[in-house]
Amino acid sequence: MTYLLDTATFLWAVTRPEKLSRKARRICESQREQLVVSVVSLWELVVKCGTGALRIASPDRTLPDWTAQLGARVLPVEASHAYAIHALPPIHRDPFDRLLVAQAIAEDLPLLTSDERIREYPARCVW
Repeated sequence: MTYLLDTATFLWAVTRPEKLSRKARRICESQREQLVVSVVSLWELVVKCGTGALRIASPDRTLPDWTAQLGARVLPVEASHAYAIHALPPIHRDPFDRLLVAQAIAEDLPLLTSDERIREYPARCVW
């Protein structure tokens, strides 16, 4: 099974795995599961570093290292993902989260997230 990690799940998987649910931690540590990190999450983390809301040493080197550490592949943003946002109800106001939901739906990937608001969308969510 392949899972798309939301931004917090990606960050916690590499820095604070104890914050993950038991199931999410098992998925992130499993050799059988394939993990996907969206460029949207990478972008969100870099933005947060730039505003001072998050501190990551050398994000341009650290984020690729974290992605490799998880054995994850990076999912680019495609036009179809942007178009899929149009069909989403206005449940979540965060544009990063809305695009992650759209990607999960468009790519038919379960989204590994603890975010209760995201779980209200018609996407398969796992936590």
